[in-house]
Amino acid sequence: MLVKNWMNKEFYTLNVEDTMWDASRLMKEKGVQMVPVMKKNKLVGVLTDRDLKRASASDATALAIHELLYLLTRIKIEEIMSKNPITVPVDFTVAEAAEVLLHNKISGAPVVDHEGKIVGTIDKDVLFKVLISLTGVEKRGIEFAFRLEDRPGSIKEVCDVIRKYGGRMASILTTYEGVPEGYRRAYIRMYSVERTKVPQIRNELSMKAPMLYMVDHRENKREIY
Repeated sequence: MLVKNWMNKEFYTLNVEDTMWDASRLMKEKGVQMVPVMKKNKLVGVLTDRDLKRASASDATALAIHELLYLLTRIKIEEIMSKNPITVPVDFTVAEAAEVLLHNKISGAPVVDHEGKIVGTIDKDVLFKVLISLTGVEKRGIEFAFRLEDRPGSIKEVCDVIRKYGGRMASILTTYEGVPEGYRRAYIRMYSVERTKVPQIRNELSMKAPMLYMVDHRENKREIY
């Protein structure tokens, strides 16, 4: 899943000569928390809501309202923005972009093409959308979690049980985190199965591999093992 297919293609920018007042108004009206800052059509920084709050706390503490408003119209973006902005290449995968954001402890970043031109932005909201899409949770199906042996065919064995009862796969995700060597966790979401058959499916699946939990999102039922 490439960043270019998920990024925010409609984005807003600020100029270094814009003020804190301009930035505050833009971010509030457009509902964004990170805005690229430009100088002569070149990316020179980013401004986040955290930058605004930090500047307000340090420069405007104990000021009267009229003094605060005056200050907001005088302080330039260039004085409070984060310089040397971290960017994400447009041809990165979403997973690579998430790694960049996590590693640098930032909530979003501009997306740039091969010439360094901004073509979009990516933030935590985009990552949430990707997570929802990958897991298929919107289909309100049933999610099974297993601890499987890390060997060829182990996932197919449990999937065959689900297909046997007419279930369709919405997603299959696996991880090696938090399990002993030689095992992995698998999260399988299915839908289009009769709820009356769920106990039979669960029992047959439990004979194939240790089950960690089952969540029926449509019925809001949860079983933790």
